[in-house]
Amino acid sequence: PGSNCDRDCVHAVNEALGAPVVRAWHKDRELPARTTSVILPGGFSYGDYLRCGAMAALSPIMSAVKRFADAGGPVLGICNGFQILCEARLLPGALLRNRDGQFHCEDVELEVTAGGVGVLAPFDRHQRIVLPIAHGEGNYTADDATLERLEAEQRIAFRYVARDAQGNGAVNGARRGIAGLLGGPANNVVGLMPHPERRSGAHLHGKDGLLLLRGLIGAGERYVEARA
Repeated sequence: PGSNCDRDCVHAVNEALGAPVVRAWHKDRELPARTTSVILPGGFSYGDYLRCGAMAALSPIMSAVKRFADAGGPVLGICNGFQILCEARLLPGALLRNRDGQFHCEDVELEVTAGGVGVLAPFDRHQRIVLPIAHGEGNYTADDATLERLEAEQRIAFRYVARDAQGNGAVNGARRGIAGLLGGPANNVVGLMPHPERRSGAHLHGKDGLLLLRGLIGAGERYVEARA
């Protein structure tokens, strides 16, 4: 309850890329049969009470999502979906209130710092893209040890290009400019604050987001082949 970007994701994956999409209800205890990949959409699940994504992380469906991710299945969490992945401990760290306390809805330039890996296979490493953000809690934080581990394991998926003098995201204060992360046993879990589904066609002023969604579908196909 409170997720509101599911229709956008369905449109982008189904209409723009021609892949079949099935919606899963949060009280379901299993993913739909023949699931090849999972998207946790953006929104304001449970009104962002407690912490963003904290209540949704306890929804019954998340146990199935975790089993799927642990088996190597590709999972993409967008905005609130990224927050849910962190709260469910599928990704480390947490998303805090934007440093200036404001809600930001604007285009941002990103560096794809882990291109060519897993779901990010369609991207070149250090490729720059533009995606829109729409969040009040995009200030990524983690302790220094976690940040060093993410750097060493090359699990920072996206960084904001615009950063302050301390290297944090200028738009929200995210530590080390982190806009998205990789996780899972095979870098099969991706979370990011910007919205790829909102930049997935000429009518949306660009197609940079299609690369990520195409990468998710491709990773799902490889996952199914590996298990056949």
